[in-house]
Amino acid sequence: MSCSGTGCRRFPASSTETGHAPGTPVRGEPGAPARGAPALGAPAVPGAPVLSALSVPTHTDGCRTRAVAFPAMGKHSAHVVWDWNGTLLDDIHTVIEATNASFAEIGLGPITLERYRELYCVPVPRFYERLMGRMPTDEEWAAMDAVFHKHYWRLAEACLLTAGAAELLAERQTAGRTQSLLSLAPHEHLIPIVRRHGIEERFVRVDGRVGASHAGKAEHMVRHLAAMAHVPPERIVVVGDAADDAVAAAHVGAKAVLYTGGSHSRASLRATGVPVVDSLAEAVEVAEELVG
Repeated sequence: MSCSGTGCRRFPASSTETGHAPGTPVRGEPGAPARGAPALGAPAVPGAPVLSALSVPTHTDGCRTRAVAFPAMGKHSAHVVWDWNGTLLDDIHTVIEATNASFAEIGLGPITLERYRELYCVPVPRFYERLMGRMPTDEEWAAMDAVFHKHYWRLAEACLLTAGAAELLAERQTAGRTQSLLSLAPHEHLIPIVRRHGIEERFVRVDGRVGASHAGKAEHMVRHLAAMAHVPPERIVVVGDAADDAVAAAHVGAKAVLYTGGSHSRASLRATGVPVVDSLAEAVEVAEELVG
């Protein structure tokens, strides 16, 4: 969901844990060189080897990547590619609060959660077009995006994981099932917040965005999966809260399950033609059915 890019307003490329200077807080496709980050300290599953260093993509415009060794997949289990905002992170109410605070600054009226879910779409400037009756100019968009993220990051520290998410991730890991995390949240913001919630070791790979963001997740998904060559496409299921997650899944020949707890209305999710669920536990059940 909810931080720009796929069902979530995706976050700005600002200060980094690797020493980068703050960037312009906009959402969209990556445009900055990939750089390494510290190695993970825990195996993906009990007994799995730990990579001693970060896997750094060879492309120059992709997500910074944090990878751990990939265990053998169960013959009949799904590899779940999780979305972050609005899916694993329960931040939709924070998004609405930040949106309304930013709207007050730019002269737009407040929006309800229901209306937001009806209108929200990717690319995010189209969301503003639906609100304003016209597409914002590049200058207007940059200002809108910056003021939103100013308020979002002020509030984001209080966000919790979606109910049951931590337990669900742990159960899948213990059962030897694999999962990864792909978000359009900036990598330098994503890694610290995933660590704070204590779930970093649950994933065989975590990818965040590098660079500006205003488009969708499809090309990020290509790079994410290319780095996990041992995952058969037919076993991949993307779980997210936005129509764009389904688009990204289709782009790589994967399946998708969409969760209603984030940025989109049930109707807009159903319009994608993929299964729609009301809990993450149900999402995982459906994912296993899709590949079984």
